[in-house]
Amino acid sequence: MSVFTDVQIAYLASQHLGRLATQRPDGTLQNSPVGFRYNPATDTIDIGGRRPEATHKFHNVRANGRVAFVVDDLASIHPWRPRCVEIRGWGEAIAAGEGQEAMIRVHPERVITIGLGEPRA
Repeated sequence: MSVFTDVQIAYLASQHLGRLATQRPDGTLQNSPVGFRYNPATDTIDIGGRRPEATHKFHNVRANGRVAFVVDDLASIHPWRPRCVEIRGWGEAIAAGEGQEAMIRVHPERVITIGLGEPRA
């Protein structure tokens, strides 16, 4: 059974950009805009990009695995109707190898929804 509801999956599929928050080794936080995709085989969010292994976010995830990921937009500004899926969990820094591209995989532990017609988690 998926951690995500069908409504959340449909919303994530309709979006192209999210923000990944990671913790640096010195304890400060980094928030990075990223492309992503929902991976139904692993029930995770997969974040790739150009040379992800060379990024601070990849090294931050490898160092401590702490992540939060958010996708949001405005369905309307009149009236004000924000929509959001926030994912709290742990990240996995996956190195490239044997046909596998490098990526950060976000494993959800809690999913919070705002404005998608579902109760807030």
